[in-house]
Amino acid sequence: MNEERRGFIKKTGAGILAGIGAASGLFLHIPMEQTDASVFSDRKSTGTTRWGMLIDMRTCREGCQKCVDACHKSHNVPDFGHSRHEIKWIEKSPYSTLFPTAPQEFADKERGNRTIPSLCNHCAEPPCVRSCPTEAVFKRNDGIVAFDYHRCIGCRSCMASCPYGAVSFNWREPRPALKAISESYPTREMGVAEKCNFCSERLLKGALPACVEACPEKTLIFGDLNDPESGIRKLLASNQTMQRKPELGTLPSVFYII
Repeated sequence: MNEERRGFIKKTGAGILAGIGAASGLFLHIPMEQTDASVFSDRKSTGTTRWGMLIDMRTCREGCQKCVDACHKSHNVPDFGHSRHEIKWIEKSPYSTLFPTAPQEFADKERGNRTIPSLCNHCAEPPCVRSCPTEAVFKRNDGIVAFDYHRCIGCRSCMASCPYGAVSFNWREPRPALKAISESYPTREMGVAEKCNFCSERLLKGALPACVEACPEKTLIFGDLNDPESGIRKLLASNQTMQRKPELGTLPSVFYII
């Protein structure tokens, strides 16, 4: 067995084991999702910026899908009309689904019934990056976990290793499922994975992510987690926040105020 093949098998196996462990709860040591944002404030970064998002559910309007619609329209996300082949960059899911290790007993019923926006967490320690055998998934210096669709071989190691279910796979040709094609972002092909990219193409132009800009309630707050003076850091410092499965050590860059 040559070194290239051995390396592929090793990385793929590690990614699958990471996904299985996260799904089965093997790595769950703390049965809660509540976190202290100060844990991350002094952590060194490879770049000067670490982009992050805060989702303030105190202002989110139940039933509103404008963040989802704006994201999917601007990134040519196909709608196949069937959950089996669903592609999602951002979606709204029940509280108990997003925070399965948070205490549920005697929890507020209104909170439990609400749907909450979820997307790629752009983890500081992303298991999807470690598991990808071709480095199609990679972490940028600004903290964004990005995809190179041309390098993706469709092995789905990233899907298996992501404990948040944030990666989708094109089982079918996606282009016929697009009602209109946006020129601002490339379309994909069958056989590749994809996910939220924090609208890196918009950040280059000085614009906010599409979901942030489209939200009428200003529920989504985007900014630099490495800047203590940024709006997002000030909100994190003054509010009790949650993250999804922080006990896994992935260090998500998406925070929640529930």
